[in-house]
Amino acid sequence: MMQRRTTLQWAAALSAGLGLPQLATTAPSAKSTPMTAPTPLSLSALPSLKPSPRMPVAFLGHGSPMNAIEKNQWHQAWQQLGTEFGDGRRYPQPQLILCVSAHWLTRGWYLTGMDKPATIHDFGGFPRALFEVQYPAPGAPAVAEGLAAQLRQPHHQQAVGVDEHQWGLDHGTWSVVMPMFPKADIPVMQLSMDYSRPLAEHLALGEQLRDLRERGVLILGSGNIVHNLRAMTRTHASAQAHDWAIEFDAHTTRRLNQHDHAALTKVLDTDQRSLTQLAHPTHDHYLPLLYAAGASHADETPRYFNVGHDMAAISMRSVVWG
Repeated sequence: MMQRRTTLQWAAALSAGLGLPQLATTAPSAKSTPMTAPTPLSLSALPSLKPSPRMPVAFLGHGSPMNAIEKNQWHQAWQQLGTEFGDGRRYPQPQLILCVSAHWLTRGWYLTGMDKPATIHDFGGFPRALFEVQYPAPGAPAVAEGLAAQLRQPHHQQAVGVDEHQWGLDHGTWSVVMPMFPKADIPVMQLSMDYSRPLAEHLALGEQLRDLRERGVLILGSGNIVHNLRAMTRTHASAQAHDWAIEFDAHTTRRLNQHDHAALTKVLDTDQRSLTQLAHPTHDHYLPLLYAAGASHADETPRYFNVGHDMAAISMRSVVWG
């Protein structure tokens, strides 16, 4: 069953001090099955995606929805990344953008499969101008059907589902894609995340996406390496953060530099849980990093931008491979 968890619902839970799943009870409840090497995708079954030079894969720290419309340092860096795509530039223009957002959590995994995905304003308490934003990028129903039939949900090897009506593009997607590609002329698809499953399964599903990079697909994970709304302090500059936020961000960066992606799935283990609970009272914003890392190649050196923290408790660090 698909379930929406919006920013408004999170904010209500935070203000009440209740309702947020805790890492100590959520993560261990799902038993992991042994991971096997991903089966190569049959790209010939996706005829609308043409062979291309390898596309990059990125994890983008998205932070506040306001970053979508404020011309701040985070927004400007996303714009700059967008200028690297196109004829004669560092990367070709994407044929498709596949985004894994922190804000679409489901039981099982789903791909959006509608022709015209809605722009979802999954938040509350922000200026009217933010609710008026529309990002009318087309969907890719045929690709969604073909890809879903091949992707396997790691714990039971069933195909991924296709959502034709309920979801669309939430702010984890459009807030970062819109500054990069303001014309909204590239098809955009979202992949949901099953929050109930162990972290290793999220990494494994990301590994299944890797071959899509050879067919013009730009894979984006959108979340935050540190995300603790309870601990935000508006008086801090972007160079300032809580000690635990700096520590978790640094530990994660070291693992990325070492291409030790298996270690990224161990942050809920007993000996690391205390720090992780400070960085992520819930780990929904951490999960998209695993998909992006899984879709990278071992010989690709990560490069970073937007290195800094927002309001002392949200790491905006973003990573590009390739």
